[in-house]
Amino acid sequence: MVRYNLSVLGLGETRWTQSGEVKLSSGQSVMYSGHEEDGANHTEGVAIMMTKETRKALIAWEPISSRLITASFRTNNRRVKAHIIQCYAPTNHAVDDVKARFYDSLNHLLGRVGARDLIILMGDFNAKIGGRNEGYEEVKGKHGVGKMNENGEMFVETCVNNNLVIGGSVFPHKTIHKTTSAGWHAARSYGFGASDAQTRCKALPRTELHRGRV
Repeated sequence: MVRYNLSVLGLGETRWTQSGEVKLSSGQSVMYSGHEEDGANHTEGVAIMMTKETRKALIAWEPISSRLITASFRTNNRRVKAHIIQCYAPTNHAVDDVKARFYDSLNHLLGRVGARDLIILMGDFNAKIGGRNEGYEEVKGKHGVGKMNENGEMFVETCVNNNLVIGGSVFPHKTIHKTTSAGWHAARSYGFGASDAQTRCKALPRTELHRGRV
């Protein structure tokens, strides 16, 4: 976070179970959400890391599941809140019921956000949205990867229904910054940031996916 001067960082596939908050010796706070069942496998898991200064603006956070976590923040406008939702979507090969449960939960979360408020939806959606945007000009740009798959369709439709813009597709980036894996896994899935359309992506002026270890 220090290297890239980030205030908030979303983490996916943490593989932590249960939910809670951890304060690091460096001052950052990590809110995490995983499987709640006793003896659950260490799979999936999501988290939101933030600086000490950002933690002061935090209103509340909520662990939803091993694939979803959300946090709300105060902004400079007293009447406007900022909501961050960190996601780790099922893969394109997951069974339909698993995908449906994920998007039902996500759409429920999005539906709770006030009309005035800002939304930043981020994480690994395990999706390809492709480079064509005909019919979706208000939602996505032309800088996607590959050909749209089923997960991509579900993600784009969610953005359409909730007035979100896929920030990672609007501006050109190196392919290594668009995909969540490289080499022979290139373009397997997309790491996206989607912001409230009313902000015209101002909430995500520079959307990149930085590979590394946690």
